[in-house]
Amino acid sequence: MKSSVTCASCKACCCRLEVMLMSEDDVPAHLTAEDRSGVRTMARLDDGWCAALDRETLLCRIYDRRPQICRDYEMGGSECLAERAAIGI
Repeated sequence: MKSSVTCASCKACCCRLEVMLMSEDDVPAHLTAEDRSGVRTMARLDDGWCAALDRETLLCRIYDRRPQICRDYEMGGSECLAERAAIGI
């Protein structure tokens, strides 16, 4: 039986996913990127992780300003569990 996902057991798997930003998202500009077609996303560093992720704590450094898609992502939901399974957690 799998244990439930909690903040204590989360490995920030979702912070490796591409996050497209909506016009109403209030993310600091230095943490965003824009592709050739003008789509804004959360920037990712060379290691593939979201630029807003604190690597020491695995917590979001802009939690109160995180994009809506991050707010809607359900910890322990089907997408979360699929990402965890993909990396073997």
